[in-house]
Amino acid sequence: MKLTDWGRLFLLAVLWGGSYYLIRIVAPELGAFLTMSLRTLVAAITLIVYGLVTRQFVQFCRHWQSYTLLGLLNNAIPFVFIAIAVINLNASIAAILNATTPLFTAIVSALWLRERLRFAQVIGLGLGVLGVTILVGWSPLPLTPAVVLGGILALLAAASYGVAAVYARRTFPGQKSMDVATGQLLASSVLLLPLGIVSVPAQMPPSEVIWGLIGLAIACTAFAYLLYFQLIANAGATQAATVTFLVPVFGVLFGRVLLGEPITWGLVLGLATILLSVWLVIQKKQPRFLS
Repeated sequence: MKLTDWGRLFLLAVLWGGSYYLIRIVAPELGAFLTMSLRTLVAAITLIVYGLVTRQFVQFCRHWQSYTLLGLLNNAIPFVFIAIAVINLNASIAAILNATTPLFTAIVSALWLRERLRFAQVIGLGLGVLGVTILVGWSPLPLTPAVVLGGILALLAAASYGVAAVYARRTFPGQKSMDVATGQLLASSVLLLPLGIVSVPAQMPPSEVIWGLIGLAIACTAFAYLLYFQLIANAGATQAATVTFLVPVFGVLFGRVLLGEPITWGLVLGLATILLSVWLVIQKKQPRFLS
């Protein structure tokens, strides 16, 4: 990759890793539904304005049904689940659990598209289960019902991302990435807004919450989508997928530095195991040591 593409990759990892920190700041004050409805709405408006300025007009009405389903799977469900998970767990563990998305994508591809799992992918899936077990089992958090719920929802969010990835691959071949990004965000904001309105707090939240929400919507969602699709266009989807390895690292870093979350041996070992499992799953060819 070119130097500019490496810059995009690391900036994207910083933004997506930092989103867990911002969710940890915003969601406890506004609630999961209002936080994510405003996140998707502001991000959608930002991309629409950007499209108007750059003369990239999204034809939402033509594909509104497909955008709505993609918005449900790729934004509405996982965003809300992640927000609840971050509230009940912490930013670090939620970010690591969400890194299992490629594992679920492989499972969905095998079940839906009848793609045969390679031996390395089977080993990777097994390591992924082991990594999640280590991460949750050796977590410094007590295994209360809320913590267990948070872990389950974080994994369900990753599973929803996996289904969305396969659905998008089948439904939007050749379609402009700007259209898909804007369409799904606009659709998911419509889906989430009624639930968000019901949970509006009685008092105005602190200014740090408002700024956190703006950063989450504009920087970590709208701008991050533009970076991601630029990276795919310039370097390819495989190289762009390597952001999966960096996001949880930055999530843990932000959790430690900004939120004071502990870094334990269980967290480090769980993270390493999950990242190894993801590496095995996304390999195009069988690694030599498994041949």
